[in-house]
Amino acid sequence: MRMCDKGTVIRTVLLLVALINQTLLMFGKSPFDIQEEQVNQLADALYSAGSVIFTIGTTLAAWFKNNYVTAKGKKQRDLLLKNNLTK
Repeated sequence: MRMCDKGTVIRTVLLLVALINQTLLMFGKSPFDIQEEQVNQLADALYSAGSVIFTIGTTLAAWFKNNYVTAKGKKQRDLLLKNNLTK
């Protein structure tokens, strides 16, 4: 029996990266080594907006996809695989 499919792992890792990045931004930390004087306000605003869009996108993808992480979900996946009802 497989633990998780590749799509579930990828979506989960991207979601964790997005949430860590967003948390760092909320506390005024930059995940990249960029000096404040090197960054103008427009670039900072664009990075923040891009970060929020990335977080929302990965959250929606992780939420709407069937990730089969619970015991019930794993049973559903096994039944689908057994009956060739998945891609």
